[in-house]
Amino acid sequence: MGKRLLFVYNPKAGKTLIRNKLADILDVFAGAGYEITAAPTRKHDDARKIVACRSDEYDLVVCGGGDGTLDEMVTGMIQSGFHTPLGYIPAGSTNDFGGSLLLPKDMVRAAHVAVEGRNFPCDIGSFNNDIFVYIAAFGLFTDVSYETAQEAKNLLGHMAYLLEGMKRLSSIHSCFMRVSWEGSVIEGDFLFGMVTNSISVGGFKNITGKNVKLDDGLFEVTLIKVPKGPAELNKLMMSLVNRNFDTNAMYYFRTAELTLESDKPVAWTLDGENGGSHEKVVIRNLCRKVEIRIAEEENN
Repeated sequence: MGKRLLFVYNPKAGKTLIRNKLADILDVFAGAGYEITAAPTRKHDDARKIVACRSDEYDLVVCGGGDGTLDEMVTGMIQSGFHTPLGYIPAGSTNDFGGSLLLPKDMVRAAHVAVEGRNFPCDIGSFNNDIFVYIAAFGLFTDVSYETAQEAKNLLGHMAYLLEGMKRLSSIHSCFMRVSWEGSVIEGDFLFGMVTNSISVGGFKNITGKNVKLDDGLFEVTLIKVPKGPAELNKLMMSLVNRNFDTNAMYYFRTAELTLESDKPVAWTLDGENGGSHEKVVIRNLCRKVEIRIAEEENN
């Protein structure tokens, strides 16, 4: 038996450009000596089911799609109980995690990395009974991604999320949270919170902090306090984008595990997809849990 490759791709991801590159991508896989099984997704959760139920005879699994498709495939990988190296061809509208891994934006070049690159043991997040790859978030803007029309995402990229989010500034709702980690506890009303393992969020680089490593067993946690008015909100948002930490406006710390509790259900997003509403969330870093292919010369 030759080498076997399972290629799961979302034909609707991003601007649907992966459809135009499909023959070239498959040619790269075939040229590397793989026997290919191609499985397009048709609806939400297809990618997870395909990977969770895959044969253990595959030597490589490759994801073609956005970060949401990657999230499903990583979840399926963990649910299967066995691990296979995972290649990633970023084809979504923002591709935060692909950028964090320094993967090529060109899909054919990314296909070459998938079959020729090295395995990078990457941290993954556990969120109660769920899995996320690079971000779990609550509060302002967190429901924008999965409520923004796919057509808008395709046309505008991450700007679509900002435009949709700006519509909501007049109806800001804060979330009261009790946050505990490594013997520390804080309580307060928060406008926004994110637990990340990524260099980029929403298309903005370095918004998660400096010297971020994807394999150190630690998350970067950012909690934004409720501003007192529009001027303070604007200052706060600029501070967040520029990573000029204002301790009067936000908390920032690193940890491998934390618990967040509220007195009512709070809506969460996981990798840009609906993560449900929860009163208590336990988030744990699964250190170096999944091996993702990256370019040989890169050192994440």
